[in-house]
Amino acid sequence: AAHIISKKRYETARKLEKLVESEINDLAMRADFQIEVSGTDEEGNWAAFGFDQVLYLISTNPGEPLRRLEQIASGGELSRVMLALKASVEAGSAKKKTSGAQRTMVFDEIDIGIGGRAAEAVGKKLKQLSRANQVLCVTHLPQIATFADHHYVIEKKQIAGRTRTTVRPIIGEERTEEIARMLSGAKLTDTSRKHAEQMLKANA
Repeated sequence: AAHIISKKRYETARKLEKLVESEINDLAMRADFQIEVSGTDEEGNWAAFGFDQVLYLISTNPGEPLRRLEQIASGGELSRVMLALKASVEAGSAKKKTSGAQRTMVFDEIDIGIGGRAAEAVGKKLKQLSRANQVLCVTHLPQIATFADHHYVIEKKQIAGRTRTTVRPIIGEERTEEIARMLSGAKLTDTSRKHAEQMLKANA
């Protein structure tokens, strides 16, 4: 059985590599991605999931050698690779879904280390995933927040000497104000409000 699993794992790795590379390119990264499946069936190498070792290898700059993901990728790159992996798994399993089946995906601060065009690309990818899944995303970037169907604000307040965390939905003008605040900081300007309106309209 372990040999059958190993063969299937190797075949799936080749397919997943192509999917992940395509998704990574969509997320404004020029990277080579490879999944290394290795191991032998010698005594002592067996474990609950077979005898293979699986490593994710990546080169984030053209011409650079492939290295283990955790050794080379920055925080922003790791966030995008994880998003690419989830999007790839979703694409690969879409045909197997039963009617009405839906996953819940949670992305906590996926915006670490990114901004500008990369952040917008992440927002678009999250929007794409949300068409068939429930996607929950914690973000500090307006480029991502404006793609959401529903927007909630998380706030910490001092109440009776204790810190309380509240979560509340925002819509309409209040949402525009929040996006403007994310763009310009505490001091709102007419320019930031107009920019917020444009972003919300473009990413709806």
